[in-house]
Amino acid sequence: MSPYIFAIFLFGLGLGTTITFGSSHWLLAWMGLEMNTLAIIPLMAQHHHPRAIEATIKYFLTQATAAAVLLFATTTNAWLTGQWEI
Repeated sequence: MSPYIFAIFLFGLGLGTTITFGSSHWLLAWMGLEMNTLAIIPLMAQHHHPRAIEATIKYFLTQATAAAVLLFATTTNAWLTGQWEI
């Protein structure tokens, strides 16, 4: 992997974490978590080893499930309370 691409993925990882921590809106927090996922998956799978690929797939499935639960809880909360703030 090129050092420039590696630096872009690390920057995306840091930006996603910053957005998640600094958000006061559920949709913005979800967006930061998704940015983290899109940045960490190529970093996890860069070593072409079966264990690295297995770990990447397990991380993706776990994160996709967590994102779906978060979006469902956020939508339900907004429906019941009428606000999207954390």
